[in-house]
Amino acid sequence: MHKFSKSAVATLVSGLLLGASAHADVSITQGKTAIPDGEATHAQDITVKNEHVAFALAVESAPPWGVPRGTLVDLAAVKNGKIDLDRVAFADFIPNSWSAWPNDRKSIEIVEDSDEKAVIKVSRNFDKVDITTWYTLAAGSDAIALKTVMNNQGEDDLELESGHTIWPDTGYQFAVPGLEGNEEAMADNALADRMVAYDRDWAFALHAPYFDRIKYNGRDMYLGHTLKAGESRTFESQLQVVPNGDMAPIVKAEAERHGEATGTIEGKLRADNGRVPNDALVMIEKDGHPYAWTLAKDGQYSMELPAGEYQVYGTATGHANSQSQSINVSADGEQTLNFTSLKSPATLALNVEEAVSGVAKDARVTIIEGQAPPVEFLGKRTFFTDLLPAGHAELNLAPGEYKLGINAGAGFTAESQTLDVTLESGKTNQQVVKVPQVTFPNRHQWYGADLHHHGNVLEGVTPPEIVVRAQLATDLDLTFISDHDSTINHKVFADLSAKRGVPFIPSIEISPSWGHMNPFPIDNGAALTVDPGTDDVHTLIDAAHEMGAEVVPMNHPYNDYGYFTNIAKDAVPGGKTDRFDLMELNARVDNEPTLEKAHKLWDQGEAMYLTAGTDTHDAWNQLTGRIRMMANVDGELTPLAFAKALKAGHGYATQGPILYPQNIMFGETAKAGDKWDINVVAADGLKEVRLIGQGGEVLNSITINPEESTQRLELSLPIPADAEGWINLEVEDKDGSTAWTNPVWLQS
Repeated sequence: MHKFSKSAVATLVSGLLLGASAHADVSITQGKTAIPDGEATHAQDITVKNEHVAFALAVESAPPWGVPRGTLVDLAAVKNGKIDLDRVAFADFIPNSWSAWPNDRKSIEIVEDSDEKAVIKVSRNFDKVDITTWYTLAAGSDAIALKTVMNNQGEDDLELESGHTIWPDTGYQFAVPGLEGNEEAMADNALADRMVAYDRDWAFALHAPYFDRIKYNGRDMYLGHTLKAGESRTFESQLQVVPNGDMAPIVKAEAERHGEATGTIEGKLRADNGRVPNDALVMIEKDGHPYAWTLAKDGQYSMELPAGEYQVYGTATGHANSQSQSINVSADGEQTLNFTSLKSPATLALNVEEAVSGVAKDARVTIIEGQAPPVEFLGKRTFFTDLLPAGHAELNLAPGEYKLGINAGAGFTAESQTLDVTLESGKTNQQVVKVPQVTFPNRHQWYGADLHHHGNVLEGVTPPEIVVRAQLATDLDLTFISDHDSTINHKVFADLSAKRGVPFIPSIEISPSWGHMNPFPIDNGAALTVDPGTDDVHTLIDAAHEMGAEVVPMNHPYNDYGYFTNIAKDAVPGGKTDRFDLMELNARVDNEPTLEKAHKLWDQGEAMYLTAGTDTHDAWNQLTGRIRMMANVDGELTPLAFAKALKAGHGYATQGPILYPQNIMFGETAKAGDKWDINVVAADGLKEVRLIGQGGEVLNSITINPEESTQRLELSLPIPADAEGWINLEVEDKDGSTAWTNPVWLQS
């Protein structure tokens, strides 16, 4: 590790003359980063450090998701002179709603390298827009100052969503207050201008005062704007690093930025037995929204808050919340609030079984009513039954009354169940939940998988065992993992699945920013040997097949980093290809453009069949399997047999309804005038069955009386004598959940 010479001001990194290291309040070093678990490993990469913060720029290392080089890929707190673990996948400026391509140049420059301050200038392009970002870290500061200037050198005005981002690769996220629960939202109801990533022992805040909207649960804080030809626009923000999970320094910094007067609250927290509980903290709400919290060290807390009205209560892991108190904080005021009677934890021992057979059922258990931890390191709102023994869970919860949701294939093979239960401090409550199963697809050789799911790589936060338990809980028949550009989890997934005798489909999400893809099944543990940030589409598809893939699906084709979106922008290196095998319906995007594209391709006779997945990154807060792909597999169920069935079109995507074609299989051929016999089942009740034909036209529809609770229909659908090209089915249940089948091809 080398330190940059003080004479290196305004010198390109590639031409730096490196001098001997010397102690300084702020330091710049070149080479593999000293940040533990850091991804900046190239000899040209840069690490900047002071007594509070360390960060690294990937000058030549490959950032994740095909983001251009020059990105901040490592960020850590410095604690007592020692650099803590890297906690981020990356933090960068995104020029247009995730998209950073086309990009074909960069330069990195040291603007200042002194004991008092380090300034790094990163220059890149976004097509004809010059993007220059300055990273500034001053001695004594716990925050990196970010300044980005966009300069439109082109001849066209551009409609953009631009801003700084932070994508943690561990821990949890505390959304912009007032916007919590939104995947994306305008900032009209925001009560602050910061997003926080955190865990017990660290917190990173992105302060972005320019923002007017969020995406990806607030990781991206964007400004929607028009950048006219020849125009420039400046974005300034701060990345603040706190060495523990306390938000008090973040709220204080925010108040200082806004010039707001503050007052202080302080006091102590105790359990009802007089002890200091684990992870005791004081939760602050504003206008009924979670706003911030502060930790109670050794049972004592103190926090500055901007002047105003708040609701405040004490809580701790497994303990019942105290009564909430409404307070008014005045400028320079001080008030003492003690929370000294937190009720101790209780236990729920739960067994879930099929109502008729008594066979143990995997299940997802969710708190619908009752105390849910406001801060995620205090505990979860969602739980899964154990891998072994199946169907059992033992949950430590705060005492009180609860309504729990029990999902054991809910909406697909069973109805959802609820459990009302009262839990008492120090006691165990034993409960059995019986779930009637309404249909059994496996008896008809139909099997389901969630074909887009993440574990704990990059921004995925779900450990492998929880992913497997989550996939079993929603009554899937195969397990599947597709982490971004990584196969590191394959072996553990295979081992966990084997414990339950469930086939495991190894995959990987190859993640260039112009179009993701999930090849499967690949060889277990096969390594990706290409660079999604620089290689073209043909090279990446070649690499997928070299890894053993039977099929290469295109993921979310019409979102910001979807293949068809970027083909339309001429932003796909290598251009168009017809080598994708499947096209994804994704739980997190609008699928209408994908369905319209599928219809157009089928109109042309192209056998582009469907795949489906949830794109789950956090199985506790996102519902695994809420869209899935069902395949008909004759004989032994294996990952390869499943993939081949989908490649042949023998499948359908569903958000709920289960379909059993009797005489004509999806992907096969029929004649106009034939009858199509098919049985349909909807656990939540049927609403409508639609026969679709060429051009997406509805050829026939069967609507169920909404007052009827029909779960099953046996249909014999006449194929119109004048139908041409193809037909398929859409089946909708009463909740609006839909199944979309692959086409049946019509013989001329």
